[in-house]
This record gives sequence, structure tokens and C-alpha cells, in this order.
Amino acid sequence: MQLVFATNNHNKLKEVQSLVPKHIKLLSLADILCTEDIPETQPTIEGNAIQKAEYVKANYGYDCFADDTGLEVEALNGEPGVYSARYAGPQRNAEDNMNKLLSELENKHSRKAQFKTVIALHLNGKLETFTGICKGEITTKKQGDKGFGYDPIFKPDGYDQTFAEMDLELKNKIGHRGKAVTQLIQFLSTL
Repeated sequence: MQLVFATNNHNKLKEVQSLVPKHIKLLSLADILCTEDIPETQPTIEGNAIQKAEYVKANYGYDCFADDTGLEVEALNGEPGVYSARYAGPQRNAEDNMNKLLSELENKHSRKAQFKTVIALHLNGKLETFTGICKGEITTKKQGDKGFGYDPIFKPDGYDQTFAEMDLELKNKIGHRGKAVTQLIQFLSTL
């Protein structure tokens, strides 16, 4: 089976490739010569994932899946949520995003947060979605140098390390994207 993973994020591609069984050949957007920015104009994480998967299917003809992920912080009414990648501006800079979030939480008592990933699969003319959630909290300072995005300031419930301090295998096992990809793989194995 051959599937396109509709992402330009090499870190996400690496994470997902480590989870997908060998009999599924994963193609990137570069592999199908898709170089344009795929629109992400929906007001929800689910909507963006679906929009990206449908874009690849409509414009390139490949069965594919796309994901969208957001960090939802309780004290900020779910922000940054769907705007997580560009929380501090259109430059999509992870350091700027983390600094803004830490600043916004300075006078807040609750630091509860959750990562949410939705995967939309467009396969054989049908659309399926899979959702993974990882609950935790935002730390007061950055810790660790692994991972990407908000990983240095997110500590999952039940662990003393941030995602940026964990190895990829553990992060995939307990993390939001890993949970959503596991559901995707279970679904694909029933076909």
C-alpha cells in the first residue's frame, strides 16, 4: 500500500515513519512534487486536517492522510489551539511561540494543557478521522533539546520529563500524534 503523508514538516514525517508498518510505503509531499503551501484556513484542528487531505487527493490524485495538531491550554481558553504553529506570528518560529506562551501564563495558576492531533485519511473515496490527545502541563521554563515545537515546555501527566527530554520511542508511545497514528494503523490493518 502506498500513502502520501501531507506534510512538509520533516520532524513529523520522521515520527510517523517510525510508527508505520513496513508494508505501507509512505510518500512525502516532496515525493509527489507538491511544493505549494496547502491551505489551512479552517477554524478547527479537525477542519484543517480534512482540508489538507482533500487538497492532495483533489490536486494530485493520491490516497493520503494529513494531520493537524494544536496545543490547548486550559487557562487561555484553549489557546493557542488551531493557531499553535503561528501563535507568535506568521513566521512560525517555535522559540517565539514558546516565549509568548510562557509570558501569557506568568500570572495564571493553572498550567494544565493538552496536545491534540487529528489525522484525516482520504482513502478509496472515503474520509476517516482519528484523534489522539495527550494531557499534561506547561512548565515554567524550557527543558530538553529533543523534539520540536512546544516539546521543551510540555510535560505529560505522569512523567517528570518534557517531551523534549524524552526519546522518540517513549514520546510516540504516550504522545498525541502516536495515539492518532496508532488508530490510523489499526484502521489500515483491517482493509
